[in-house]
Amino acid sequence: MKELVETIARALVDHPEHVNVSEEQQRETRVITLSVHKEDMGKVIGKQGKVATAIRSVVYAAASQQHQHVRLEIAD
Repeated sequence: MKELVETIARALVDHPEHVNVSEEQQRETRVITLSVHKEDMGKVIGKQGKVATAIRSVVYAAASQQHQHVRLEIAD
């Protein structure tokens, strides 16, 4: 899942070298945290959060196929 988030985020931003994705396990849920360059935050979130929602939908769909529980957080 970490690689999927990283690939999507790098395609969206102007500073792909500043994309950082970390992953940790909290009970039964895998928490993935995405951080990007300050100037790219709007591109990752999108208007009214539509891009962030779309990224989460893709990640959650991929996780459900592998019978995993995932939460995606976007760090500011």
